[in-house]
Amino acid sequence: MDLALDPLDIARWQFGITTVYHFLFVPLTIGLSTLVACLQTAWYRTGKEHYLRATKFWGKLFLINFAMGLVTGIVQEFQFGMNWSDYSRFVGDVFGAPLAIEALVAFFLESTFLGLWIFGWEKLPKKLHLGAIWAAAIGTMLSAYFILAANSWMQHPTGYKLNPETGRAELTDFMAVLTQNTAVSAFAHVITAAFLTAGAFLIGISCWHLRKRNEVEVFRPSLRLGLWVAVVAGLGVAITGDFQGKIMYEQQPMKMASAEALWETSKPAPFSLFAIGDVNEGHNKVAIEIPGALSFLAKSDPNAELPGINDIQREMQEKYGPGDYRPNIPVTYWTFRFMIGFGMTSFAVGAIGLWLTRKKRELPTNKWIWRIGLWTIAFPLLGNSFGWIFTEMGRQPWVVFGVLKTEAAVSPSVSAGEVLTSLIVFTLLYGVLAVVEFGLLRRYVIAGPPEIEKEKPRGPEGPDGPDGTSGSDDDADRPLAFAY
Repeated sequence: MDLALDPLDIARWQFGITTVYHFLFVPLTIGLSTLVACLQTAWYRTGKEHYLRATKFWGKLFLINFAMGLVTGIVQEFQFGMNWSDYSRFVGDVFGAPLAIEALVAFFLESTFLGLWIFGWEKLPKKLHLGAIWAAAIGTMLSAYFILAANSWMQHPTGYKLNPETGRAELTDFMAVLTQNTAVSAFAHVITAAFLTAGAFLIGISCWHLRKRNEVEVFRPSLRLGLWVAVVAGLGVAITGDFQGKIMYEQQPMKMASAEALWETSKPAPFSLFAIGDVNEGHNKVAIEIPGALSFLAKSDPNAELPGINDIQREMQEKYGPGDYRPNIPVTYWTFRFMIGFGMTSFAVGAIGLWLTRKKRELPTNKWIWRIGLWTIAFPLLGNSFGWIFTEMGRQPWVVFGVLKTEAAVSPSVSAGEVLTSLIVFTLLYGVLAVVEFGLLRRYVIAGPPEIEKEKPRGPEGPDGPDGTSGSDDDADRPLAFAY
């Protein structure tokens, strides 16, 4: 038995684990930053204390998640140079521009204004402090856009030329990289998924407190906000996903054919509900399908012809030479369905929850309603993870589609033992960080929203004057103090 370890396989496992782990925090950070800004805006406009308490509560959870996302994201960038040096050498000229802008502009905008927001309570004017959290939220979205533009270039390389002397891709049109339809559609899909994730987070934690009837004046509005966000974002995820799928059928037909286990070119093509296939034989043994539905989804024409895996494989062999250009079809097929299933489950929970809590009705008493609401936190997180696994695994065997294969991107001087060691260390470290993250979130979730203490008026001889009146009219207008 050959037990030799392949550095390529281990490097792929390591990058996959760190990416999925990191992306647990990213969409929640993006979505929560905006929802916290919305809650603070509601407090600024209405002056209602429960909005302020909600802002402080959800803001603290947002900051914990932001810190974890920052730490885990740094590891990914080191892997580009350590495990994927040939990849970094090939794409460095193209990748460097959006990633540099993300770090120098978007991340600094995000972190600077987030710092002002954290330390600016009672020190900055209310309007300026509110502007700080909105600027931080915008920074998170800009950061996401530049990173997704870089990833989209891997899915659909454009705005570059190959230098035959250096064997590197060189940037020729930066705006083409930033504005291509792959990047725009990916950004729209990820942002709507981020809001779905944040909405589910609000739903789950609010349900945990409301089941115990804790802080109803804070968590009922938070629940309603989360439910509305889940419904609107869920619709957005479906619409942007459909748009992105149509683009992928043009750019990566093998990925989409594999997602549907469509082995043979079909006119019309059916949408697969369930399939068990034989990869070696190139056909399905069991298939439950909706006739013509896939043609409509892919081309907006129920009679459109779609290429199958076997025909695409032959075409790619003719174009790129001998080789297997199919991704792992069972992984691609099922992750695509899990992505859709968990996303739409979150939408359904949002819609049902809005109906159950409509018009200030009494809160439900059935404990299973609250439990399902709590479980909703996990649904979009799982959907996001399966979505990225599908996106990246479906592109294989390419790391840059049609240009650079994954096997040619790994570092040639790194041994299997070195990569395996770092894989084990990072996996254990991430396990510890997961425990820390869960512990911190659990602690502050159980603690609930902070109480708001009003400062006592100050008179000439202490907090109150001899006559019980304030010594200064200005003191009465001072902002509220916040108790943590």
